[in-house]
Amino acid sequence: MTRDSATPKVRKRRLRLLFRLLVVSALLFLLAAGALLGYLYQKPLPPLGDDVRSRLLDARGNVMTTFTTDGRSREPVELNRISPLLIKATLAVEDRKFYNHIGFDLKGMGRAVLANLETGRRTQGASTLTQQLARNLYLTHEKTWTRKAKEALYTLQLEMKYTKDEILNMYLNEIYYGHGAYGIEAAARMYFGKAAADLDLAESALLAGVPKGPTYYSPYNHLDSALKRQGIILAAMVDTGDITESQAQEAAKEQLKLSPQGQKDTTVAAPYFRDYVRSLVIDSLHISSDELDRGGLNVYTTLDPDMQQAAEKAVDQGMDHSSELETALVSVDPRTGYVKAMVGGTNYRTSSFNHALAKTRQPGSSFKPIMYLAALSTKEMTGLSVFNSQPTLFHYDNNRKTYQPRNFGDKYLGEINMRQAIAASDNIYAVNTIMKIGADKVAAMAAAMGINSPLQSVPSLALGTSPVSPLEMTAAFAVIANGGVKQPVTAVLKITDAGGHLLYEAPQPEGQPMVEPAAAYVLTRLMEGVFESGGTGNRVASMIKRPVAGKTGTTDTDGWMVGFTPELSTAVWVGYDKGRDIATADGRRAAPIFAGFTEKALENVPPKIFPIPDGVVSVYIDPLSGMLATADCPEKKLETFISGTEPTEYCDKHSSGSGEPGASPSTTPGPADPAKEEHSLWNNIKRWWMN
Repeated sequence: MTRDSATPKVRKRRLRLLFRLLVVSALLFLLAAGALLGYLYQKPLPPLGDDVRSRLLDARGNVMTTFTTDGRSREPVELNRISPLLIKATLAVEDRKFYNHIGFDLKGMGRAVLANLETGRRTQGASTLTQQLARNLYLTHEKTWTRKAKEALYTLQLEMKYTKDEILNMYLNEIYYGHGAYGIEAAARMYFGKAAADLDLAESALLAGVPKGPTYYSPYNHLDSALKRQGIILAAMVDTGDITESQAQEAAKEQLKLSPQGQKDTTVAAPYFRDYVRSLVIDSLHISSDELDRGGLNVYTTLDPDMQQAAEKAVDQGMDHSSELETALVSVDPRTGYVKAMVGGTNYRTSSFNHALAKTRQPGSSFKPIMYLAALSTKEMTGLSVFNSQPTLFHYDNNRKTYQPRNFGDKYLGEINMRQAIAASDNIYAVNTIMKIGADKVAAMAAAMGINSPLQSVPSLALGTSPVSPLEMTAAFAVIANGGVKQPVTAVLKITDAGGHLLYEAPQPEGQPMVEPAAAYVLTRLMEGVFESGGTGNRVASMIKRPVAGKTGTTDTDGWMVGFTPELSTAVWVGYDKGRDIATADGRRAAPIFAGFTEKALENVPPKIFPIPDGVVSVYIDPLSGMLATADCPEKKLETFISGTEPTEYCDKHSSGSGEPGASPSTTPGPADPAKEEHSLWNNIKRWWMN
């Protein structure tokens, strides 16, 4: 056989061998691919963000928000709660073949490769929504082959384990829309102040363009660029048949109503409370920051969502958002110690500092009820105890120091009793009181009531010169509202892990008696006078349709209103951060915020009078003499006392008979003499109604 005749046979053998190798290689490739796909299908994906993030739940067990260290603002929503126009706009510009590919757009990848080869640099990408989701959920944005390989594997796993709708839903809840907003719900509320479900065509097209360049296409930063991008997306939607040309033109002409940048953080529920709970969990319950962020914990709290909404609304309506004036509101149920609402500032986006916890603000006259409670508890003073309101130089520290307080506006009332002093917020009376009972007793009373900040035992303590936090003031007034019984302030009820196992549970409320109930009740009755005629809270009395007690407070830099009903103890503070003095009008913002919140928070709760404890007696007295009133007294006023401290002598200044001073009222003609009035629910209802 010649060499030439052998050549075709050799070629045939080589071709057969090559074919066999190709077949074997293809089979091996298919087997490897099948094995890889099987492995990927069986292998679990890393936990999704919302699976590992611990959740904050309100008092009703509803999820409010998640804990994050990156400051991300999220509010996940289901696909059916997102505008269909937003979905169509996103698919038109990001991934038109989303519902037809398996995670990769091969034709798009080919076009991108050719375009990049022509320009000599990377000018186009062809990432599908699934690829983008994989990158955002599990990877960094570094441009390495290792990252791209991982992205491809995660993309395949996502496509195998989730439906297209589930992938699209995850994408729209995860993608970054700029200015700290992650997810379409956060973006819709931040940019337009509405839910994602309510976005119209123009708004949808604008937002769909932001993720390509969250800074460059932000309507806050570059409105012209954002609108150009909007036009491109509207054209893409026409091209896909989602909208008509006329609809696109109409949307392009729409005047968009953007919410003011940094206006109010509507995307995170109770952000200041969330941060407060985070600190409690880490510092007091000793759960690590990493476990809280990525442990999938469920943190059940005491926050009432309706009361929180009422607090945010009251603050929003009561503050001037064009100024730098700050505020805080914190409200506690005095019966349990549960925190029901907390607002730590006017705008969480511009300042996350929680003023409700700030221990640097002077409470001013709002501190006085704590001192008066100490005075009543000694039984050396009553609501009728009189001091002379006039300019006075006080000597203390064994006469080595002096202190000369002034009344607001240099207005002095002469001889007044405790009720009048509380209502008018008289400083001279207050300092006379602390000089009589001792500053140490006042400081001890404050500490027993929940004020942990250091207090100086000096005469000026009576006027609230020692700084305390709004939360401390709320806790202290809650003791008065709860009949002298202190409940520990509680924000976290229980914590469970991702599997539902209990990690922590707050003890059941078991109050600790701190003050005689009768003293707390007598003080409450005196503090109700703040909202009556002549009281510093009278201007907001018409806003509250229920029994309420409280005290205003004003310093050069702070304005306060602290008060309570039987159901809520609330402190409101206003002031500036940088030691700037407040104007009189600014200081007066606290009371309307308090009144607006209290009434709205309790709108579904029937009005209740303060419960009357044992050891209390009410008698009619003559306001001028401070003695028991007789039938001849032209004016009679019902006053409440700790039993045994009430007046025992009858007024003799209006007798029409010839009886001796202090004679028995039986000698006085006319109606039956008023005597000590027995307390009953009916009598107190009548008393509240008449007031």
